[in-house]
Amino acid sequence: MKATATPVYRPDLLERARRCWEALGDFRTERDRCKRFTYGDQWSDRMPGPDGRHVKEEAYIASQGHLPLKNNLIRRLVRNVLGVFRNQWAVPLCVARDPRERPQAAVMQRLLEYNLERNRLEEVYARTMEEFLISGMAVHRKWYGRKGGVCDCWTDFVSPDRFFIDTASRDFRNQDISIVGEIHDMDFNTLCAAFARDGEEWRRMTEIYSPLRGVPGVFGRFPEGESSGLCRIVEVWTREHIPGWLCHDPLRGECFRIGHEALEERVTAVNRARQAEGLSPDSMIRSRWDLQEEWQYRFLAPDGRVLSEGKSPYEHGRHPYVVKAYPFIDGEIHSFVADVIDQQKFTNRLISMYDWILRASAKGVLLFPEGALPAGVSMSDVASEWSRFNGVIVYKPLDSREIPQQIHSGAPNPGFTDLLSIQMKMMEDISGVNGALQGKLDSNSMSGTLYDQQTRNSLTALADLLKSYNDFIMEASAMDVSNIRQYYTPSLISALLGPGNAYERTPDFFNSTLDFAIRPGTPSQNGESTDKNQDNFEKS
Repeated sequence: MKATATPVYRPDLLERARRCWEALGDFRTERDRCKRFTYGDQWSDRMPGPDGRHVKEEAYIASQGHLPLKNNLIRRLVRNVLGVFRNQWAVPLCVARDPRERPQAAVMQRLLEYNLERNRLEEVYARTMEEFLISGMAVHRKWYGRKGGVCDCWTDFVSPDRFFIDTASRDFRNQDISIVGEIHDMDFNTLCAAFARDGEEWRRMTEIYSPLRGVPGVFGRFPEGESSGLCRIVEVWTREHIPGWLCHDPLRGECFRIGHEALEERVTAVNRARQAEGLSPDSMIRSRWDLQEEWQYRFLAPDGRVLSEGKSPYEHGRHPYVVKAYPFIDGEIHSFVADVIDQQKFTNRLISMYDWILRASAKGVLLFPEGALPAGVSMSDVASEWSRFNGVIVYKPLDSREIPQQIHSGAPNPGFTDLLSIQMKMMEDISGVNGALQGKLDSNSMSGTLYDQQTRNSLTALADLLKSYNDFIMEASAMDVSNIRQYYTPSLISALLGPGNAYERTPDFFNSTLDFAIRPGTPSQNGESTDKNQDNFEKS
């Protein structure tokens, strides 16, 4: 990161980032609600109380002397979908479209697998999948730098609660966004290690953050319950359009783009030299004014001061974020969990109502005639003897022949069992996680072939969700490949692959123009791709 030499303030950019973050307020509220329901807090929705004030459903039920019960079905559904993802997990494949580039693709596959293990991406993708089911958004940050004393290409999970993006975007692939970023909270020493390059910059950091540490964040209560003593940084990436000149050199057969400052040296002077040599006008460099897209980054302090800025350092030329929002129709985000919350709430109400009716019904009430009470015996003695095993009560029968009797009032059955079954069925139908996917058999005599067919059919309802997340993994892997090509040095590659590898016979691996495709792997290929790549090494 390049620190600014003189103080530069961008309050306009900070305000733009704030507006993007605030525009996602409803999404963060819904995400928090879905997270509460997923992890068991299912009675926290607010409702109008007797006095008109809104209180939590749990508090209202408790005030009525009842116990709010729940049966967390959402968590089971989430675990089942995560189980499907785990069983289908496979390392993405790096494939060369040109058969002549297969040795290079084999090298990249090995490096991609190394980077996957270095970042423990199987676990990261599983936890990101859980976030995707709960909130409908998955975000990773792919960057190169030092972490834990090691420089490498890293993958960080980004909480949607700290992320903001251009809310005017409507493209499912996020190719129309113009601003993206996240909120960082870090201690002062980590902040100085990242942005201070000398004592003067350290002093400036002290001036900026000494009065701000412990103060609520620049975006107000974000997040709620934020720990004090941390310094806030706002990382903002914006898509800019930089004027310049697009040039074509017919003599060399190349196109290139230059800034205004290089026009004289790269075009005008070269054309004069060619004219002096007597070359034809067709060999002159032609140029035209052009606007080029360029992603730039800025790290902002809470007062709008720019701590670091520059253009994208990555070879792909974009921001380092990989984002997948689902389904993103008209820019809207709706999660898997949000679809089944209503069924979960109705199930909880049925269970609670059934419990209230059972507790209100008579269960073994003893009717003991007062005149039949023996002399010297109290009702407490009768109650104690009645509840004791093999107890005996001696009483004096009345002329009216009334005797003590016990009353059992069977609880009314207004169809609770049927209603619960309907709700369970509806939850399976809505979520797509039915009995076959949960490992349940409709019949003990069901054949394995039929069960396997039902399991495959049950994945149909989840196919769109799983493939959408798989597209996120493919895009993330493509960015990994780009960063690996840019930052992995020849010495590191040789150390990772060992002596006699194919890379040593293709020294222009990173300098040549290669066309790789990232495609989904299959579970059967796990552990086999390395052997196949080794075969490609030997054949090359």
